[in-house]
Amino acid sequence: MTQVLDATRDRSGGYKVDVSRGERIGRVSSEWFSRPADERYLSLSELFAAVQIRTERSRTRTVDSAAIRVEASRDDAERLSLVLPGKDTPIIPTHWSFGQLASLVGAPTAYLRQLPAPLAGINLQYGLASHRAEQVKTLETEDGRIELRALIGPDYGRIFDHELVAAVQRIAGNGTGDTRWKVPGVLEWSTGVYHPHIDVTKDTTTLYASDRDVFLFLVDDLNPIEAGRLPDGSPDLYFRGFYCWNSEVGAKTLGIASFYLRAVCQNRNLWGVEGFEEITIRHSKYAASRFAHEAAPALARFANSSSVPFVNGIKAARERIVARTDEDRCDFLRKRGFSKAEAAKIIETVLAEEGRKPESVFDFVQGITAVARDKAHQDARLDLEARAKKLLDRAA
Repeated sequence: MTQVLDATRDRSGGYKVDVSRGERIGRVSSEWFSRPADERYLSLSELFAAVQIRTERSRTRTVDSAAIRVEASRDDAERLSLVLPGKDTPIIPTHWSFGQLASLVGAPTAYLRQLPAPLAGINLQYGLASHRAEQVKTLETEDGRIELRALIGPDYGRIFDHELVAAVQRIAGNGTGDTRWKVPGVLEWSTGVYHPHIDVTKDTTTLYASDRDVFLFLVDDLNPIEAGRLPDGSPDLYFRGFYCWNSEVGAKTLGIASFYLRAVCQNRNLWGVEGFEEITIRHSKYAASRFAHEAAPALARFANSSSVPFVNGIKAARERIVARTDEDRCDFLRKRGFSKAEAAKIIETVLAEEGRKPESVFDFVQGITAVARDKAHQDARLDLEARAKKLLDRAA
């Protein structure tokens, strides 16, 4: 692993980065913006304790949908509960499981939410009675009262949130600096210096959990990697990062994304991303086995792997000269599916950002990703980023 020299650091331990290169990824920023204070955790230990406790208070079983009884309180027009076979204690559906119940019988969820509980109950009961009976799997949690957190098909392969958090803990400890993996620092835009040392607070944390999911983002930003030089001769610095997510109630897949990046800003956007890889696992019948044999080992491999292949790939792309004239540049891009206008835009972008026209594969990759950042439509942006990655992978 090629580490940044101490001479490149400022007095705060920060280091200069160039975020005009690579991709910008906003997934972590979206999570950061949307999470209320009670969904933010300051350490992996705190997060694990929260999701494990609710698992310990939970039970799952399979019931016949036709045997579910819907009840509404006459004294409280907003209160609706369910009685499941084999248990007389009413169960309160969460916002999420109410939507799953409505979806099960083909009822419009938004409309039912607007109705008084007795009327919504009548509609749901009719739907359960008239709908073809099928088995459903519940997830019930007791915390003062019994809540129905999920109502899904019998073949749903649940991976509990605490299982994912535990897998991350095995490589990242507490996620606050006791290992090389930690909550990220922040980029100071005015100086272009990335500061890895910041206090983990509710405002800066990237460890999240709600009643329906978990999301974690950690980086190895105390050990930046030099992968070549910038036009001014300074080192082009990266560090490793990954984020992962899961829902034990059917709200989303389980997934892990790993990458190299140059900085994380205050709004938790990822800047200068290269080498993005993603694994997703649907909660199908064999999901737990796939998590144990694919996702968790892949996370451990990335966490403990050498950066040499990544550095060598960047070096190969920088050294591979593919165009020296404007005709060569246009031909190189046109043969790879870019239109004449797109090729001109890519070349102009490299000239504006680098002070020269593209010559190497790496130059073209940076130009393509820079153009992608300006695309308003996500599909167009993702298409360009995928084509840039394909070029880089071939060069490596």
